[in-house]
Amino acid sequence: MTATLFHSLVFLAALGSGLVAGVFFAFSTFVMAALARLPVPAGAAAMNAINVTVLTPAFMSVLFGTALLALAMSVLALLNWSANGTALALGGAILYVAGVILVTMFFNVPLNDQLAAVAPGSVAEAELWQRYLRVWVNWNHVRTVAPLASMALFVLALRG
Repeated sequence: MTATLFHSLVFLAALGSGLVAGVFFAFSTFVMAALARLPVPAGAAAMNAINVTVLTPAFMSVLFGTALLALAMSVLALLNWSANGTALALGGAILYVAGVILVTMFFNVPLNDQLAAVAPGSVAEAELWQRYLRVWVNWNHVRTVAPLASMALFVLALRG
């Protein structure tokens, strides 16, 4: 029973990690570049709109649900350490939580909050937008690689 539950959690976490990686990959590879091509007020306004509309039950369920799956599988991995694939699954779980959830909370969201708080069309917005594009995207690259690597570790754990 525990092995079946563990494998089910790993499988679902792999799917969730892949979905999250895909969303972040889109932002890293073309969404932010497109927003950077717009005039500052339009690009910043579009990003603010994205930051509001991303807060949907579907996306939040995948983003945080995958983290919950990762935490649950970590507990099972630690309780059944000798089982095949547990170290890989635990590594994937740690990577997902650190590289997605913690990076989002401590780096991307504070930048989003700063962007939302600045006066539209102001000099402060223009200055922040240039920094935002550089710093937010760099942290988003971390958020892209982390769930992709987590997914790979989860898939390898399933083969274990």
